[in-house]
Order: sequence, then structure tokens, then C-alpha cells
Amino acid sequence: MASPFPGMNPYLENPEIWPEVHSRLIVAIADALNPQILPKYRAAIEQRIYTIENSEDSSEALLVGIPDVTVAVRPTPTTPPVAVLAPPATPIQVRVPMPLEIRESYLQVRDRATGDVVTVVEVLSPSNKRPGPGRTAYIEKRRQVLASATHLVELDLLRHGEPMALQSGHVSSHYRILVSRGDQRPQADLYAFNLPQPLPSFPLPLKGDDPEPLVKGQALLNQVYDRAGYGVVIDYDSMPVPPLSEADWAWVRSWWRANKAQ
Repeated sequence: MASPFPGMNPYLENPEIWPEVHSRLIVAIADALNPQILPKYRAAIEQRIYTIENSEDSSEALLVGIPDVTVAVRPTPTTPPVAVLAPPATPIQVRVPMPLEIRESYLQVRDRATGDVVTVVEVLSPSNKRPGPGRTAYIEKRRQVLASATHLVELDLLRHGEPMALQSGHVSSHYRILVSRGDQRPQADLYAFNLPQPLPSFPLPLKGDDPEPLVKGQALLNQVYDRAGYGVVIDYDSMPVPPLSEADWAWVRSWWRANKAQ
């Protein structure tokens, strides 16, 4: 079943679905790239690991797609004392912050002869766009890449949260794809697009004059949607999560009614 929208499907941004979309999209990009760049280069899937605390307010964990975790600790029997002078205080149930390990996948394109990382491909997660350890870890990694000769390709397919910083050329758009070439910084190419527009295709920078493969963003997203079977689990009669503006919600409802039978 094909995605009913011409561009980004806003229902895929739901925190309950996005972690799977993220993983599948990373794999799909790698699978599309390797036949075009082997044997000189290879796209490999890497992981960035950090921890957050699942505190009493679990809204943060839910927003980044992490299930709520509750650990109940019950007192274990101990040797009774010889004399009890007063009844023990009645315990109350409390929750303590639990460290949760977060793993975020990304791609590294390496020169097989030298082992050099030529290009890093990132697909942003909700935790990268909200204050906290996820954003801090990602910004530090991004800063290291931008300070090096390594190319950076950054896909932001999430409407909510704070976009990654730009020195100039700020635009307001639902989604964006950044292609930052190591030999052209601080200049970079920004593909900005909105809900009704297809994901653009973009080149993957490599070394020197090597031919650059074209990453067909919309085709890959459609492939992920179809192979994952999202069409049977998404309720298209409900408001997406995160919610849309009134104008965007009206467009989604109109487009869905016109195309759902196709």
C-alpha cells in the first residue's frame, strides 16, 4: 500500500512510529547508495549512544519515542528485631529517575582504501530537536563534522522542535535537507520544503571529481512506507501527532478524501 501523500507523510512523525521509520530510512539510504559507490566507498550504519533520565514527568520520553519505564521495588523480608518500640512508618509508592540508553543510527561513507570518513548522513530524531542530552550529543557531533573536511548530509523530516542552526539563509519550512560539503564551507545547500511538496532528490558528496550518486528522497520514503505496512496501522481520520495547523490539517483531510481510494 502506497503512502497517500505526495511528500512527507505527517503521520510518520508520531513518536510511536518514528523510531522505526528512522531505522528503516537509514537502512534504505545505505542500500540505495552502496550499489552506486562500491567498491571505492562503502556506506556503513553506525550508532550514537547516550542516556536520558526517565523522570516522574514521562512526557519527554514519550515525545522522543521512548516507552515509559516503571520499576517497582518491594521490600524483602529481613530478620525481625528483638523488640519493636513503635510501628514502622507506612511506605508510599514513589518513582526514581531511571537512566535510559538511547541509540541513534546514522551513516558513514568511508573510502575503503584509506578508511577515511568521507560523508556523514544523519536523519534527525525528536530528541535532536528538543533541549536535553540528545540535542547536546548531536550538536557536538555536528560541530566536529563541520570543523573537519568530512561532508555532512542532514535530513530533518520532523515539523516540531528547533531546527539545527544556520549562520545565514534562515528559512521557515516544515522540513529541510542540508548538504554541507567539506571543501565549500561555510557555504552549503539547503533543500527546504513543506507538507504538500515531494521530498527532493539530492547528491551525495564524495571525494574530488568522483561521480556523486543521487539520493531519491521521496522514492526511498515511499519504499519504507510500503515495506513496513504503515497503511494498515495509521488512522487517517484522526489528527496527526504532533498536531498540524488548521490550514495544514484542512489540506491533509482534503487530500486524504480525494486519494484514499487510489
